[in-house]
Amino acid sequence: MAVVTAAIEAVELYRFYRAGDEETLALRGVSIRVFAGELVAVVGPSGSGKSTLLACLAGLDEPDGGQVRVGDVRLSHRPERERAALRARSIGMLFQSENLLPHLTVAGNVDLVQHLAGRVDRPFRDRLLGELGLADRAGVPAGRLSGGETARAGLAVALAAEPAVVLADEPTGELDDTTELRVLELLRERADTGVAVLVVSHSPAVAAVAERRIELVDGRVRGD
Repeated sequence: MAVVTAAIEAVELYRFYRAGDEETLALRGVSIRVFAGELVAVVGPSGSGKSTLLACLAGLDEPDGGQVRVGDVRLSHRPERERAALRARSIGMLFQSENLLPHLTVAGNVDLVQHLAGRVDRPFRDRLLGELGLADRAGVPAGRLSGGETARAGLAVALAAEPAVVLADEPTGELDDTTELRVLELLRERADTGVAVLVVSHSPAVAAVAERRIELVDGRVRGD
């Protein structure tokens, strides 16, 4: 039987932080795999290591032990320039805020991400904004969008380079229930096209739409 490669995989991740004589173990041997077409929720109490895990998966932070692989390519323990290039090509990031530059238009934000990934595709950009209900807001500076529009524009930026993986950090935390459900529907639709989606969230609505739920407690996957 052929072995299916995970779209993104963490293998025995350890991450610790030192402050003076104090040492905090944020991750303690965390291993997870997310496959193409899956929507996986990572849950757990504050301080359980969720954000640290996401930063390591995105290559924004380096683990002290273990490794992260995107497809069959190692992401961790490489120079930052190489990690950034791989992230631009393969990983879309979705946050509550901060993945939009407010002075750029919605279309300009998408164009910037495509340029960084070396995948400038204006027809795809226009289709994507249309699918997200933003066609008539393409020329509006991101800083002038409503809350719901900002959430959808952030998703457009995360999907701009047609990534194999989308990592989302509390993407619906500041949204009303209606907008939250719409964003989750859009993430579900992307997973159905073959994108691997991992969402870190406290929201029960996120866990409800996910195929799998991974719970972190004190830096470990519960059950390990």
